[in-house]
Amino acid sequence: MEQSNRLRKLHPNIWIVTATSFLTDISSEMIVYLIPLFLSNVLGVRMAFIGLIDGVAETTSSLLKVYSGALSDKLGQRKRLTVIGYGISAIAKPFLYFANTWGWVMGVRFADRVGKGIRTAPRDALVAASTDEGNRGFAFGFHRAGDTAGAFIGIAIAALIVWLTQAGALQITRTTFQTAVLVSVIPGVLAVIVLGLGAKDLGGAGSMSDAKRLSFKEFDPRFKTFLFIVVIFTLGNSSDSFIILRAQERGLNVLQTLFMLMTFTAVYAILSSRLGALSDKVGRRRLIIAGWLMYGLVYLGFAFAQAGWQIWLMFGLYGIYYAATEGVAKAFVADLVPDAQRGAAYGLFNAAIGITALPASLLAGLLWQGFGQWMGFGPSAPFLFGAALALFASTLLWRRVK
Repeated sequence: MEQSNRLRKLHPNIWIVTATSFLTDISSEMIVYLIPLFLSNVLGVRMAFIGLIDGVAETTSSLLKVYSGALSDKLGQRKRLTVIGYGISAIAKPFLYFANTWGWVMGVRFADRVGKGIRTAPRDALVAASTDEGNRGFAFGFHRAGDTAGAFIGIAIAALIVWLTQAGALQITRTTFQTAVLVSVIPGVLAVIVLGLGAKDLGGAGSMSDAKRLSFKEFDPRFKTFLFIVVIFTLGNSSDSFIILRAQERGLNVLQTLFMLMTFTAVYAILSSRLGALSDKVGRRRLIIAGWLMYGLVYLGFAFAQAGWQIWLMFGLYGIYYAATEGVAKAFVADLVPDAQRGAAYGLFNAAIGITALPASLLAGLLWQGFGQWMGFGPSAPFLFGAALALFASTLLWRRVK
């Protein structure tokens, strides 16, 4: 009953943005988890380069988030930048069909992340402006639930394509990957149409002259401390591509890996709005800390797993970490800064995560194949490193942000 009441109170923008993310994730998740398998199995790319591709893509996205967020504050127009960002991604992804080198894949990923970099901060600011503080955690959680439900469907479609084209093969084929890319075009285009026709800008963003006076030092000290701690945590949070490859290394074939991803997204989607609503009651900080501790435990599980089914189980539990932190952290940012600064704040927040993704993914690749082998940990090394930083970041957040 309480959840249905909360749903009725949601602004139409929340529904439109959630529908857009739902369709976009159907499109994206059909191929994003197949990319590392395509790079490794078809193109023969080494782990360090796979980490480089993910890192460069995310860093590109992150640098743009700073500027697009601040620009949306200046213009007072969240929607326009959001539509442009989704549009660029929808145009870029089909070119993966022609990819025959790792450089080509990097180029498409680069363009796709440019779109994400342009849209993310204005979109988050639009969501924050469309809800009140007492319902903010639920609103962001609802958005994440819709986003993740789209991911579940996208992965399910990818699994169907794999089953129809190559059944239980351990490695992916070029034909399977190209088929998934073609099918992904339809929901990607629909997402842009839904957002363009449905969302409305709301008042509250700063004027051009107001925005010029904003500087980083004017942000709440708690926000700046939180940003620093997020960077520490993210340094150990390498690309999920390494988890996919860990699952394959432990014996899961392509179809089983996709079912594992469906388990993860189902847990994430089911719990996102519930844990978001819980953060409205018990506080965002406590829930983020709990999520980071869960992350640490799951990464220890990845490190010591001996069989594919154990990776599958851990990846299901991994969904709890995402549900407890992704939407809640964004709601926490909105709690810490006023509306006129939120575009810039979300830009900085997302940039902090994305820029750190480059060294995190590069380090994970080196730990997997280089230093990890030398130290005797092998593929377990990046997961042990991630677990240690999660514990450290949780301690800092508990002690330094009140």
